Amino acid sequence: MSISVVAIGKKHEAWAVDGIERYTKRLRKPYDLSWKLLPHSSREGDAARDEESARILGAVRDQDHVILLDERGKNIDSPDLAKHLQGQFDVGHPVVLVIGGAYGVSHQLHARADFVWSLSRLVFPHQLVRMILAEQVYRAQEIAGGRPYHHV
Repeated sequence: MSISVVAIGKKHEAWAVDGIERYTKRLRKPYDLSWKLLPHSSREGDAARDEESARILGAVRDQDHVILLDERGKNIDSPDLAKHLQGQFDVGHPVVLVIGGAYGVSHQLHARADFVWSLSRLVFPHQLVRMILAEQVYRAQEIAGGRPYHHV
C-alpha cells in the first residue's frame, strides 16, 4: 500500500521541485508518494472539466480510497489527516489523492470520492498544492509514528 497523487497538470515546475522532493524523499511505506500527472484538456469550461475528470477516473481503481482536494471540502487538521490515512492503511486500502484541473471536477468524480478535503477556503496554484500535499503526508507519517516533527 502507498499513496498516489493523481493530478491534472504538467511536470513539477523548477521552483516547486525542491520542496516536493524534500518531503517525498523522507517518506516510507505506506506513506510513500507516487505522482501521476495527467495532461490538461485542450478544451475549456465544462468540456475540459469532464474530459479531465474522465482521465482521473480512468486512473482510479475500485479498491482505492479516493481523497479529492476541493476548497469546498472538509477542513481537517494534521492529526486528523494522520488518523484518516492510517485508518485506510489499517484496512488495506490504497489511498489516491486527487487534484483536479482549473475548471474543477465532474459530478461523477466528486461522487466517486470517499472523502473531500479542503486545504483551505483559499484557492492555491496546483504546484503549491503539490508541495503542501507532500509536506502534509510527511507530517502525517511523523504524527502516526509518534515522532516530534509536529508540534501542537
